[in-house]
Amino acid sequence: MSQTGRDQLLVLKRRTHIENWNVLCRWAYCLSLAESSHPRNQPIPSDSSVEMTWRTFGGKEDGIYAALAEASTEGEQNPDKIPEGDFFRLHLHRGVGYLAGDPNVKSITGLIKLALDRDPNQKDA
Repeated sequence: MSQTGRDQLLVLKRRTHIENWNVLCRWAYCLSLAESSHPRNQPIPSDSSVEMTWRTFGGKEDGIYAALAEASTEGEQNPDKIPEGDFFRLHLHRGVGYLAGDPNVKSITGLIKLALDRDPNQKDA
């Protein structure tokens, strides 16, 4: 994670009272994947103290997240043919930014409401 991503995760931990980085990162990753656009290809520095293994990120469902990561790098979602690991990090950082910037994400309830209110047929701008 970048220092900016770490700072955003700290804000989210304070707001939601979710103590584990990996839980927040799963929400962020899935939120970014739900967008119809792909994340902008930009360098993400690893200048923070936040690190986690793939197993920690995915937990018991790491196979599902691995399949999502693999599927996200195919076709129109990844027009620049960005390597899977880099594309994962781009999605993760974009999702963390979305969550941290959403004024309605003030609790776990806000996260759930965000997921439930999302229209799967909605085309994002």
